[in-house]
Amino acid sequence: MYRNMEECILDLEKHGHLVRIREEVDPYLEMAAIHLRVYEAGGPALLFERVKGSKFRAVSNLFGTMERSKFIFRKTWNNTQNIIALRNNPLSALKNPLKSVGIGLAALKALPMKTAGSRPVTAQEIHISDLPLIQHWPMDGGAFVTLPQVYTEDPEKPGIMHSNLGMYRIQLNGNSYDQDHEVGVHYQIHRGIGIHQTKANKLGEPLKVSVFVGGPPAHTLSAVMPLPEGLSELLVAGMLSGRRFRYSYLDGFCVSNEADFVITGEIHPGETKPEGPFGDHLGYYSLAHQFPVMRVHKVYARKNAIWPFTVVGRPPQEDTAFGELIHELTGDAVRQEVPGVKEVHAVDAAGVHPLLFAIGSERYTPYQQAKRPEELLTIANRILGTGQLSLAKYLFITAEDQIPLDTHREVDFLTYILERIDLHRDIHFQTNTTIDTLDYSGTGLNSGSKVVLAAYGDKKRELCRHVPEQLQGIRGFDNPRLVMPGIVAVQGPKFESYAQTEREMEDYAKAIQERGPLDSCPMIILCDDSTFLSATLRNFLWVTFTRSNPSHDMHGVNSYYKDKHWGCDNVIIDARSKPHQAPPLVPDPAVEKKIDRLFAQGGSLSGLKL
Repeated sequence: MYRNMEECILDLEKHGHLVRIREEVDPYLEMAAIHLRVYEAGGPALLFERVKGSKFRAVSNLFGTMERSKFIFRKTWNNTQNIIALRNNPLSALKNPLKSVGIGLAALKALPMKTAGSRPVTAQEIHISDLPLIQHWPMDGGAFVTLPQVYTEDPEKPGIMHSNLGMYRIQLNGNSYDQDHEVGVHYQIHRGIGIHQTKANKLGEPLKVSVFVGGPPAHTLSAVMPLPEGLSELLVAGMLSGRRFRYSYLDGFCVSNEADFVITGEIHPGETKPEGPFGDHLGYYSLAHQFPVMRVHKVYARKNAIWPFTVVGRPPQEDTAFGELIHELTGDAVRQEVPGVKEVHAVDAAGVHPLLFAIGSERYTPYQQAKRPEELLTIANRILGTGQLSLAKYLFITAEDQIPLDTHREVDFLTYILERIDLHRDIHFQTNTTIDTLDYSGTGLNSGSKVVLAAYGDKKRELCRHVPEQLQGIRGFDNPRLVMPGIVAVQGPKFESYAQTEREMEDYAKAIQERGPLDSCPMIILCDDSTFLSATLRNFLWVTFTRSNPSHDMHGVNSYYKDKHWGCDNVIIDARSKPHQAPPLVPDPAVEKKIDRLFAQGGSLSGLKL
């Protein structure tokens, strides 16, 4: 397999998976705009040969399609998949011990290897300002590393076997950073680097950090993989690349010898600066907040180094393909972690973290009783307490009952739940809790709520397949549009405040109730533009679940409390934009027009079908 990024690029080009961009391109907005347009068209990987202001080349869209991703790892995929499966389910070794011995030997051959000789990455010592400083969106705070491999070691147990390799964004310039001497590091405290930082703080010492960029593509993928406890990212990097991860120590910092670039530095206790804004994977900007600042020690680059990057924004983007790749490689590990779970789907169109669809088992209800969700509620709490799944706001969960289900068939799955949900019984809130740092729909940074909608049992209703009369002609709530069976979008007045919304919702719910029962439409979405929201399933999922906080934005027709439990006849989700929410990502029209030259006749990308 590939020993470095250059070998991968030449192989992709040879097999028609990569196009070279010969024209000089500006890293300020232009490179990102080109990437986004090519990704949207399902196009190839892109090698930018002339990056304005830098002598280094850059590559993007490496993982833009599953076909290309699996091509990159075609020689090592099966072995790696087998090793991860064995780690997920060690009892399987008893069923086929000879096969398991072979898998174990393959893992041993992939262990990280310390070297004292060749260090290609240290061919030249450079500055941060020499790098391709790529700014993706107009309101970004500066240039960011979007495919970093951030390496730290446990301060209490130093060494590579107690290390963490994660993908945490790095801000290279802008804001109040001292150019070439400081960079920003954005991470959440429960992540591996955050645990190491906490330990270093208690010891009163700086945390040494190494940021690897590039190298074999396997190193990039391993940094973002959610691995079982005890399985090292560097071991997986070795397995996926078919070559042991080679490293050494310079000035006390770990260095990936085959990376294209390495940035070393220290995070000192209590030192923070504003990091961001950054156009993020939810389709909005994550705003500027205080995050650790890293004092830069040295920056290295190999000869002819290539800077890999990706662009995130409203899904789907390249990280969508990343997610599919990881899911296929690791299997459905959550089934091993949460008993009773058959499937969990983090819905990409809704920004991944805000919305989960899940299938569990339901064995608690005695046969002589009416079917209802019981075991599902236990499973739901386990899901919301597991790793990245704990960032979810909305969890729709059910169990199969004669009819096979697939959470990736989103309309069918939601239809099944809406046909069966008892809105007086099956809505369960968790308030004043944590949500994703990047989600600004809540009450503050990391603060918001969650809701479980657990439905099981016999079909209760036929869902409307056109807009019911009860929702038409209500003053101030215009242009009702059918989104899918049982869900209608309604355009409401501009959001002013939660106090005013309470009054508006009381009046709106009363107006619906006075028009008679509306059992066929269990869910109403209040929004700014019902034509846009209802135009596609992607629009519905994105707007509804990224712009609402369950505890504050779920209302109901004939709603009530009983024994601390909230219920209603029809759910109303207020998905209007609110003043405290972050602005959505909007491309710069001038830049969009400027990059047309590359796609015009004679341009490097003129042959692409857009």
